[in-house]
Amino acid sequence: MRSRLRRGVVGAVTSAALILSPIALAGPAAAHGGKNDVQKLVKAVSGKNVKKHLRALQAIANANGGTRVSGTPGFDASRDYVAAKLRRAGYDVTIQPFEFTFDGYITPPVLKRTSGEQKTYTYGFFADYVAMQDSPAGAVSGTLQAVDLVLPPGPAANTSSSGCEASDFAGFTAGNIALMQRGTCSFRIKVDNAIAAGASAAVVFNEGQPGRTEVDLNPTLGGPGVTIPSFFTSFAAGNELAATAGTTVQLNWDPIVETRTTYNVIAQSRKGDPDNVVMLGAHLDSVQEGPGINDNGSGSAGTLEVALQMAKLKPKNQLRFAFWGAEEFGLLGSQHYVSALTAEERARISLYLNFDMIASPNYTFGIYDGDGDAFGTAGPPGSDVIEEDFEKFFAGRGLPFTATAFTGRSDYGPFIAVGIPSGGLFTGAEVLKTEEEAAIFGGTAGIPLDPCYHSVCDTIRNINDKALDVNSDAIATLAGTYAFDTGTIGTAPAPATASRAAQAHPHHPADSAS
Repeated sequence: MRSRLRRGVVGAVTSAALILSPIALAGPAAAHGGKNDVQKLVKAVSGKNVKKHLRALQAIANANGGTRVSGTPGFDASRDYVAAKLRRAGYDVTIQPFEFTFDGYITPPVLKRTSGEQKTYTYGFFADYVAMQDSPAGAVSGTLQAVDLVLPPGPAANTSSSGCEASDFAGFTAGNIALMQRGTCSFRIKVDNAIAAGASAAVVFNEGQPGRTEVDLNPTLGGPGVTIPSFFTSFAAGNELAATAGTTVQLNWDPIVETRTTYNVIAQSRKGDPDNVVMLGAHLDSVQEGPGINDNGSGSAGTLEVALQMAKLKPKNQLRFAFWGAEEFGLLGSQHYVSALTAEERARISLYLNFDMIASPNYTFGIYDGDGDAFGTAGPPGSDVIEEDFEKFFAGRGLPFTATAFTGRSDYGPFIAVGIPSGGLFTGAEVLKTEEEAAIFGGTAGIPLDPCYHSVCDTIRNINDKALDVNSDAIATLAGTYAFDTGTIGTAPAPATASRAAQAHPHHPADSAS
């Protein structure tokens, strides 16, 4: 799921009533045609085979520094794996290169407690810490010194003014690492005051009130000029570091920003009406912090296996499968592809289906809110029909489902921006599962839908096999259905409203306010 490296993503849960029992509706194949072929396709697309692709992607990450991020050998090997499978299946495969700004790091970041019981903290949003935007490179070892902390935190946000005044640093020992708390003034003011006091590095931790505990914002120093490495941590990490006076830590930040080349993989069937293209896509890249097996190996593997099995069919409509590069840097692959299409080429794409995180370990079955009834933001005409057809699939299986905000924050975004009907599935990222959702979908309330989101632990162990299997069948059902008939897409009235749970995870710009 999209989040630029070292750029934050904030999740929120918008509540709507949960489905208490499935709606008895016919499956979409019955509504559109090609039923027998679709049934055969769904049977052929097994979760076991999808999992084989995930194991291959994990092996690629293992051989390439634990990551498949765009602009690195790990992504290039992922590209080659997918392209080879599709070529052998008989598709016309195009490798589409494009340049982008790689904003990451050369050597892995480090924040490690070196005194007492040693501990290495985990880098990444919704993990333990991130480097602040505009932080310079630096490797520092030294003693942490608390600066005017409010612990336990006050009852309201901004009760801490830690580091906001030069007087907060009275008695500060030059060369120490300043440990400060979010609150009242900007991060830049805190860090500038730390520099003036002679600090060798700065660590600011979240303030601690509800909603101000995680690494859930994009901390920025507001531009160049800072001279010491500066990290932002969760409240839990900062509170732990503050617990013992004289704690020593090791920090390392080794950033790199440069132009690199990455790729989209586009596979097209040799059969079917080229004026009526059914297109599916998933981003193939991970974040730099981990192998990205759920985000988004899962969507890529499900889409790939459906493509391989559909190669055996004789579709009425032309099929096109896309595996996007640089989604994690801001949907760059899909934006590049769509912007390069002529008006005539766009008009030939009847619909686009997007699959981004389909096997979260603490999942809900999320369907993009194409008709806008849950979130108020609808897709182009026809997106409502796609949503309804996904709903029919889950209802036909006796499974609950939920609405996910349709705001353009994954690779369907560039498609809906040019009026192409779109839809897709999503099992959740960093938002916490509610008690109500746990009662309906199972799993554990109070923890993220994907606790390893954008983290080193997003490995093959981070996959829920049931969610992977069910969603792969859902992909096969709609892809197979639309391969034979897209007649109602863009023409049918919006479906009747069904009550559903809803998760949104908007992406926020850089945040300099403390």
